[in-house]
Amino acid sequence: MSRLPRPFVFLLMVLITGGHMPMMAHAMPLRLSTWNLDWLTTRPAGDRALPDDVRPRDMADIVRLARYAARLHPDIAALEEVDTPELAARLFPAPDYRILISGDGVVQKTALAVRGGLIVTRHPDVRAIDVYPPDAPRHLRSGLDVTVGDGRASLRVLVIHLKAGCRDGAPDDRRPACRTLYRQVAALTDWIMERQDEGEPFAIMGDFNHMLGPGDAMLAMLGENGPLVAPTVGLASPCWGGNYFIDHIVLGDQARQWLHPDSLRVMTYREHDPTLQSRLSDHCPVSIGLDMP
Repeated sequence: MSRLPRPFVFLLMVLITGGHMPMMAHAMPLRLSTWNLDWLTTRPAGDRALPDDVRPRDMADIVRLARYAARLHPDIAALEEVDTPELAARLFPAPDYRILISGDGVVQKTALAVRGGLIVTRHPDVRAIDVYPPDAPRHLRSGLDVTVGDGRASLRVLVIHLKAGCRDGAPDDRRPACRTLYRQVAALTDWIMERQDEGEPFAIMGDFNHMLGPGDAMLAMLGENGPLVAPTVGLASPCWGGNYFIDHIVLGDQARQWLHPDSLRVMTYREHDPTLQSRLSDHCPVSIGLDMP
């Protein structure tokens, strides 16, 4: 199995294909973030829906995360591993934000926090990403599919959280997790093809559970119907020690041209003790800036 070279310790903007168009004279700046909140639930310990090693959050944890959410202050935030919309709203409260959450029957739902004033259109969840059979005892997360705009321009947003266990595997990797992951990639490719056929600017945001390196097979599969831009490709995140990014924001169609150069940011935690990961998250928020016409 081929592996990526040693991670960089700095952030560098990398484009898969395509370039930047000149900034629109009346462009609207838009901050997009994705944040896996690592089992954001207040269910009691021992709940049958929770693994034995998951420690539910208490109110002090929620307050701590809410402070980081206020510091992040995104316009659109993809959220992963969220149990309820009420918990997401503790971090991104009304009226500043509107919360949307997938209809999955799992604890680790995908969600979206959208700044007030933006127009939101909800589409059916992309359940094709849950490739497990209907009678399976456990299910994967579906994609949360939303169009967000300001009345002049709009962006189709898909929030995802893909199968874990195949961070660097290729399509021919026979590990069960990799076989599942690439079945999900095929479903994502269909969704991308629909957006490109309709000429819709789009962003796929979330936890891909895969390191998108240069020449990566997953990236090639997702981009087979048209060029994509992913600022995190081949880079290491400063979050908890500098592993390669698995949280990504992938842009397609006209949204590639809206990407603000050098806007990739990672918000790290002021707490440096690794034992606090379970009180915060083992993921840090990843953000980019767009200039929508």
